[in-house]
Amino acid sequence: MENIRLVLVVSLAVVLLLIYQAWVHDYGQMPKETAVNRSDPVSTLAPVRTAEVPVVPASAATPMLGGQGLAEPAASAQGSVITVETDVLRVEISAKGGTISSAWLLDYPIAPEQRNEKFRLLKPDAPNYFVAQSGLIGQTPSVLPTHDAIFSSASLHYTLGQGQSSLPVELTWTDSAGVKVKKTLRFTRGSYLVETSQEVTNGTSQALVVRDYTQLQRTDLQDPNASRFVSTYTGGVYYSPQDKYKKIAFTDMQKQKLDRQVTDGWIAMTQHYFLAAWIPPRGAEETFYTNVLDGNRFIIGQFSPAVSVPVGASHSFNNAIFVGPKLQDALAAISPGLELTVDYGWLTVIAQPIHWLLDKIYSVVGNWGWAIIVLTILIKLAFYKLSEASYKSMANMRQMTPRMQALKDRYGDDKERLNQAMMELYKTEKINPLGGCLPIVVQIPVFIALYWVLLESVELRQAPFILWIDNLSVPDKYYVLPLIMGVSMFLQSKLNPAPPDPMQAKIMMSLPVVFTVFFAFFPSGLVLYWTVNNILSIAQQWHITRNADKAAARRKR
Repeated sequence: MENIRLVLVVSLAVVLLLIYQAWVHDYGQMPKETAVNRSDPVSTLAPVRTAEVPVVPASAATPMLGGQGLAEPAASAQGSVITVETDVLRVEISAKGGTISSAWLLDYPIAPEQRNEKFRLLKPDAPNYFVAQSGLIGQTPSVLPTHDAIFSSASLHYTLGQGQSSLPVELTWTDSAGVKVKKTLRFTRGSYLVETSQEVTNGTSQALVVRDYTQLQRTDLQDPNASRFVSTYTGGVYYSPQDKYKKIAFTDMQKQKLDRQVTDGWIAMTQHYFLAAWIPPRGAEETFYTNVLDGNRFIIGQFSPAVSVPVGASHSFNNAIFVGPKLQDALAAISPGLELTVDYGWLTVIAQPIHWLLDKIYSVVGNWGWAIIVLTILIKLAFYKLSEASYKSMANMRQMTPRMQALKDRYGDDKERLNQAMMELYKTEKINPLGGCLPIVVQIPVFIALYWVLLESVELRQAPFILWIDNLSVPDKYYVLPLIMGVSMFLQSKLNPAPPDPMQAKIMMSLPVVFTVFFAFFPSGLVLYWTVNNILSIAQQWHITRNADKAAARRKR
C-alpha cells in the first residue's frame, strides 16, 4: 500500500507522455517536401462509376498541373490573377480554371510581432502548396472546362465596399462548339464561406452529359516555427452521416484511394487552427475520392452524379468552400459535423463543454489568460468534495507515517508480514489507503480534455495574458511560468506524507524537476492552468491537513 501514491503520480506522468506519443503517432511529420513537379501529365480525378461519363484522359482531366500559370500566376500565357478582398479575406483566383490559388486571413497575423503580415492559408507554390480547384467533366472532356481551362473576368480586382453585404465574382468560359460555362464565387461580409456555382449552358446540337468536381490539393505542411514537442494533424478529412468525422492522413492516401458515395457530407484539408473545406448542397449525393501525385501532392475531392443538360438548356452545380479558422460556432452553423475539425480526440464529449464554458468566461473577463484562471477555479470547485476526500486520506496517511516506518523497521524485508500489519493498522485507524485514488482518476480525463482545448482552439492563438506572456498558445519564452509551476509542485509534495522507502522519496523529490522540464515545452495556457490548479490545491490541502493535525492533537489529549 505504501506504493499507491507513487503509482498515482507516475501514472500522471505516463498520461502526459502518452498524450505526446499519441500526437506523434497520429500526426507525425511526413518526409520533407520536395519541389512540385510541374511537367508530368497526371489524372487528379477518381474513376467515374457510370459508363455514360467515362474516365477523363490525363491530358484533359488535369493537363500538367501548374506550368507557369501556378508558379507565376500573373503570366499572361496562363491567364491573369483576379484579386478579391473582403473584410476578413484577401483571395487570389487564377483565371486558369478559376482556382483559388491564394488566401490570406486578414484577422490572423503570422505572429504577434508581425501584425501587418497576415496568415496565408492557400498558396500556389512550394513549400506548403495548397489550392482549391473545381471543374467539369463529361463524355467529351475537351468540350468542358477542367481546372486547367482559361476563364475570363470583367475585372481583375474586386473589393467588398462599405455597406455591401456580398460580392459576386463571375468568370466565364466559352467553347467553339457552343458550350458556355459561368463560374461564380460569392463572398459575404464577415464570413469565410464562399458560395460557388458552375452554370453550364448547352448551345450544342445534342444533349450534354456533365459532372462537376471540386477538390483540395496540397503538400505536407512545413512550419519552421512549429514545436518539436507538440505535433498537430495536417491532412485530409471527410464527414458522412455513417462514418461521422473521418481522418485520412497523407500516409493513408498513399496506401489506398478513397472512393465512397456520400450524401450530406463534406471534404476538407485541415491543419493546426485552420482548414479549407468543400461543402456540397444538403441532400446531394457525391463521390468522395483521394489521390496522390508525385508522391508529395495529396488530393481529396468530390464529384457529382452525371446530369444531362438538354439542347438550349442550362444547369447549375452549386457548392460552397470554407477557407478560414476553426471557429466552432461558425463551423457548426455551416454544416453538420464541420465543428469536429476542431479535433479534441477521443475526449470531445468533455472538451466541447469545457471550450463552451471557457468562451463564456472570456466574453465576461475579456482576456483568455484570466478566463483560464476562472475556469480552473470553477473546475476546482466542481471537484472540491472529491479533492477533499483525497486530501483527508493523505492527511490521515501522514499521521500514520511514524507508525508505518516503525512497522517497516520491525518486519524488514518480510513483505508479506509487513503488508498484513499495515492492513491491520489501516483497519484499526479506519483509513482507506485508496481514498486518494478516485479523485485523481476522475480528474485526469478533464486535464487531458483541457489540453486538447488549449492546444486546438484558434481563439487562443496569439492570445496575450499579462507582462511577458504575450501568446498563450506557445511555450513561455522565458520559462518563468514552468518554474513557478515546478515550485508549486515541490511545495505541494511537502504537504504529502513522505514515502517510507528512501528510493521512493528520491523519486518523489525529482518529479517537480521532471515536470518543470516537461511543461517548459507546453503551451503557456496549459501551464497556467496547471500552476493555478497547484496553487489552489496547496491552499486546500494545507487547510485540510491543518484541521487533521488539530483533530489528531485533540485526540491525544
